[in-house]
Amino acid sequence: MNIIFLGAAQAVTGSNFLVEAAGKKFLVDCGMYQGRDEEELENSDDFLYMPGEIDFMLLTHAHIDHSGRIPKLYNEGFKGPIYATKATVDLCSIMLPDSGHIQENEAGWKNRKRERAGLKPLEPLYTAEDGAKCLEIFKPVLYDEIIDIDDNIKVRFNDAGHMLGSSIIEVWVTENGETKKIVFTGDLGNNDIPLLGEPTMIDDADFLVMESTYGNRLHMRNDEKANLFLDIVSSTLEHGGRVIIPSFAVGRTQEILYEIDKLKEEHIDDEDFQRKYEELMKVPVFVDSPLAISATEVFNKNTDLFEEEIQEKLKQGDHPLEFPGLQFTRTADESKALNENYYPSIIISASGMCDIGRIKHHLKHNLWNPNSTILFVGYQAPGTLGRRIVDGAEKVKIFGEEIGINARIEYIEGYSGHADQEWLLNFVYSFIRKPKHIFLVHGEADAQDVLKEKIEETTSIPVTIPKFGEKYELVDTPRLEEDSSEIVRSSKERFLRLEILDKLEKLKDEIDDMSEKVKSDKFSKAANNQDMRSLNEKVLGLEKQIREIIG
Repeated sequence: MNIIFLGAAQAVTGSNFLVEAAGKKFLVDCGMYQGRDEEELENSDDFLYMPGEIDFMLLTHAHIDHSGRIPKLYNEGFKGPIYATKATVDLCSIMLPDSGHIQENEAGWKNRKRERAGLKPLEPLYTAEDGAKCLEIFKPVLYDEIIDIDDNIKVRFNDAGHMLGSSIIEVWVTENGETKKIVFTGDLGNNDIPLLGEPTMIDDADFLVMESTYGNRLHMRNDEKANLFLDIVSSTLEHGGRVIIPSFAVGRTQEILYEIDKLKEEHIDDEDFQRKYEELMKVPVFVDSPLAISATEVFNKNTDLFEEEIQEKLKQGDHPLEFPGLQFTRTADESKALNENYYPSIIISASGMCDIGRIKHHLKHNLWNPNSTILFVGYQAPGTLGRRIVDGAEKVKIFGEEIGINARIEYIEGYSGHADQEWLLNFVYSFIRKPKHIFLVHGEADAQDVLKEKIEETTSIPVTIPKFGEKYELVDTPRLEEDSSEIVRSSKERFLRLEILDKLEKLKDEIDDMSEKVKSDKFSKAANNQDMRSLNEKVLGLEKQIREIIG
């Protein structure tokens, strides 16, 4: 049995693993790269395998960084089946067409610029129709059900507690009379996510492929984040401000709605707390994302997956995703109207990393306002607009316009859908028969290095952080296969291209900084004619070098 790491390897997005076992080739996830522009270019690259040769796929959950390239895979020859939980299938039925719609819009925007430049138009990665068509090969399964793929491969989906329908997948493979078990965590839940149950603990495994997003950090607990949320919101509203929450349409939005509804039960005897809650209930709460609205409807159709306490409340007529003041804005006109008149309110809008969607309009109208608060509640990938804001940027460009950041910026990490270091370690500790080897994926370098050290120090289980394109033979001590295959060659080319693009991006930022410096009054007063001539010569030299590179 071999595994090849073709996404989420020393990165957080693009989850994609190819397993060769018992005469079959199968994938676990086929996600999109998200974040830096240069990484998103990878989405249109050829797959490093023949899609038509893949026998089946196991999909851990519906988030686009795990499912988003399935329509492209389908268009290029893969015809399934794709095994996923019913809730995952339901969510993919809205998320993949929505992703296709975004691809069409992005291509249209780029093509308007390309047309003016006399360049050929680009095709979208896939269309909304493609996103809908690929759903025909999805096969819904139930949690805890053992599925025989064939005589030698069987699988079981277990609740990962990360989002509705998310799964930890156990895979048993029999080769040459010997059975080995590999476990894929997908994204592990935060153990106290509203609405959902805790991640399933797995008894045994030979090999574990585990996410590591927050491998170096601890989240605040649920009671702390509820208090902090209320304090941030109430202080903003007291100043006549507006709270903008960039939120992932599926999962995080529904959790925030539940938290807002649940606050009324917190601290019954705390007068100050109750006063803040009453103020909160007086202002409208807008969910401004068609996808989030559709996803909320899917949640309402899958309440059997909610934790038992929630199900009991539903029987009593207390719906966790409904409360006074909650309003859904479906149309673009309704969304625009929110910014035509400024009044205290809460707006929850996608996308969670702020790179696409209606949230960009709300940021444009609120980032400059010192009375507003931008409240982040989820992971922000490097290179995204959300990450730049969280990291303290003083200004950002939105729709070509430079916006100064005067709003209050807050980040409640406890709302993350990912397990923190404590619960990642607890997941490993929970195995009765420990894995022989662990592969860490879906994480940034710092998080992975810290988690690797913690696991090896506390369990003595060897840990590998695989690189993109690396292929391992899954024997007692996994062997890295050193060969000159197309995958290894292509992965080296990929990283070289990313390195060049990253350097060009940094150079562009430095040129922008130099331009701002030259424009400043301080520079013009301090520089003499000789300085200006010297700088002009250097700029001319740089221009010549750039022309030589591209010429």
